[in-house]
Amino acid sequence: MANKITRQASNEKEKMFLERFNSLCYTRSSWQVWSDFITAAAIAIANSTEQNPKIHEEREKEFSKCIERLGGQDIPAEMLGIITMALEENSEQDFLGNIFMKLELGSHWHGQFFTPYNICELMAEINSDNLKQQIEDKGWISVNDCACGAGATLIAAANVFRKHDVNFQDHALFVAQDVDRIAGMMCFIQLSLIGCSGYVVIANSLTSPLTGNSALFPEEKEEQEFWYTPMWFSDVWNMRRAWNLMDLMFRKMSNEL
Repeated sequence: MANKITRQASNEKEKMFLERFNSLCYTRSSWQVWSDFITAAAIAIANSTEQNPKIHEEREKEFSKCIERLGGQDIPAEMLGIITMALEENSEQDFLGNIFMKLELGSHWHGQFFTPYNICELMAEINSDNLKQQIEDKGWISVNDCACGAGATLIAAANVFRKHDVNFQDHALFVAQDVDRIAGMMCFIQLSLIGCSGYVVIANSLTSPLTGNSALFPEEKEEQEFWYTPMWFSDVWNMRRAWNLMDLMFRKMSNEL
């Protein structure tokens, strides 16, 4: 099985990743290894900037359990490094989504099939009219995918912004939601690694949709799990939230007068 999967790799980084992944699957199923790795990788990224002590502690405990089941940190760390290098070399791809489908994890376990990246790129390009004008009018724009999967649509949007000379790190907020926790964390990992500011919400978009005054101030509900990318905490976005909060306060005061 390991050789079959390795031959399916379409480039060197996928081959490197799959070789290490396969080495962890001798005593456990592919899904168990994938779930633990994605969870551990997402926590490693998220806890580097997590400001809530309770959430940080809970995730550290979950991280330790995942790493123990994976047999240590060395191979998972190499795998995360390969993902990072792959996206640095070519950001125009859904690296984790491609691997997920090649491992046949979606169809076998959940009936999930991720949209091919080129289709996502086409949809992003179609919706890219007046990007610079929208940013000039508001200062920033938001992009939302309420069934994000591994994040291909949002990754494509970031790349389309770049092609239109839009600095997506400073001027675009990426908001994602998915009912599947592993898929949502896959999206979180990739958005974080390509430098997107935003967050991923694990919850059913129909029964527990995102609410709040704006994308900058999401209302965290009990049944929702939030994963904020490191860029969400950048100086640019911290300042933008501060200014918008002041504006909301002044508007409220004006309405009360």
